[in-house]
Amino acid sequence: MAKSKKPTRSKWAEVRGSDVHGRGMFATKAIPEGAEIIEYHGERIDKEESNRRGNALFDEAQETGGAQVYLFTLDETWDLDGNVEWNTARLINHSCDPNCEAQIDDDLRIWIVALREIAEGDELTFNYGFDTDDYESHPCRCGSERCVGYIVGEDYWPDLEKKLKKKRAKATKKREAKAKKGKRGDGKKRKKKG
Repeated sequence: MAKSKKPTRSKWAEVRGSDVHGRGMFATKAIPEGAEIIEYHGERIDKEESNRRGNALFDEAQETGGAQVYLFTLDETWDLDGNVEWNTARLINHSCDPNCEAQIDDDLRIWIVALREIAEGDELTFNYGFDTDDYESHPCRCGSERCVGYIVGEDYWPDLEKKLKKKRAKATKKREAKAKKGKRGDGKKRKKKG
């Protein structure tokens, strides 16, 4: 039986309950801008295996409404699946206005790095960078003033806005058609009371 690894630790942060989602990581002391807070660990896998796991997670999300994705692209050949119990960094929640980012070093190791100074007690967040293919399955609850409502990477925000605009227009058209039909009535005569 394989011995399980101990959860990764950080001198800067610890796991606590989160208002954003389940559990998160919180600064235990002030963190300076540029600090490497914690390494994002996992299993290094090739693209074929990564695609297989990603598709399985997509299918699970379609079926159950929830599937957590911990896959990171490392380079053209390798990805990292952070869905391992001992990867504490996987608990860092998404934000549309993050205070951290994931950086890949020359050794293809992923570090969660502070984008700005983070105060003691603040929750650590980074932007997960999801595309808009399945955005409706990933609502965002980050609560930031910049929140776009879905867990979508900032590079995809213009595409998301187009999709949301189209969705709003369709809903407006549907409401107007329903209201118009209601004013016309259904063509049936009704008896007067009294």
